Amino acid sequence: MTGQNTDHTTRCGFVAIVGAPNAGKSTLLNRMAGTKLSIVSPKAQTTRFRVLGILMRGTTQMLLVDTPGIFQPRRKLDRAMVAAAWTGSEDADITLLIVDARAGMTDALRAIATRLAEQKRRLWLVLNKTDLVKRDALLPLTAELSSILPVEHVFMVSARSGEGVDDLLDRLAAELPKGPYLYPEDDLTDLPDRLLAAEMVREQVFLQTHQEVPYAATAETESFQERPDGSVRIEVTIYVTRASHKAILIGEHGSRIRAIGEKARRELGRLLGRTCHLFLNVKERAGWDEERARLRAIGLDDIS
Repeated sequence: MTGQNTDHTTRCGFVAIVGAPNAGKSTLLNRMAGTKLSIVSPKAQTTRFRVLGILMRGTTQMLLVDTPGIFQPRRKLDRAMVAAAWTGSEDADITLLIVDARAGMTDALRAIATRLAEQKRRLWLVLNKTDLVKRDALLPLTAELSSILPVEHVFMVSARSGEGVDDLLDRLAAELPKGPYLYPEDDLTDLPDRLLAAEMVREQVFLQTHQEVPYAATAETESFQERPDGSVRIEVTIYVTRASHKAILIGEHGSRIRAIGEKARRELGRLLGRTCHLFLNVKERAGWDEERARLRAIGLDDIS
């Protein structure tokens, strides 16, 4: 895949993907990277920590940083997630503000835009889900955001269908700073395999329990053992805050937890490129989202 670069100068830079929950940030990262790196579900605030996707386009290495949706935090987990989002933006060469075009201007989006304006960094506006909105409705939204933010470029995309994403990638490839690559060209992400395993399990918890199990659930890799035949044995514990949630996750005669394990194992095997033997355990642990050790285990810096 090639971009707009026609010379042989290498470019490399960080691109932060920020926005309100459910704006489509993780879907856009996965579309741009050409593979699933960040978990996606219909629930808001699915992403809990910074996820780095490494993408080669022409002679440019793009380091795409998916961040948690920015919202009003209440718990220690919430505060850590929001801090991770802002840190991702502050460290980036270019920040993409992803906006749900269907939702339009919300209080949450206005607050994010106001804070981004204070950072005085390169900022591009990406209106997502534009395939679901009439074009004339996008102009007032663009104008309002541009009045708050010093926007360099505006892109209209559909992360779901891919419409407009190639144009965005080509422009990024041309405008990221010149410099050497920071990662091997065949790397896809800097996420440790242990964390990737936990994320694939957590994704299936979201997808298969729907509204039954809320955000009071997390997954943590307890063991990741290489085997002589090249496969890997992985043990993941799912923590929930209530006994009723544990019962839902296990299901009748263990049917739900088996289904979660089977789907997560297949997805993980595809991502890691080898056979995975996945074993799941469910534990009730009230208040895990306020525990520093649990937050560090799922990749979030400790926030006091």
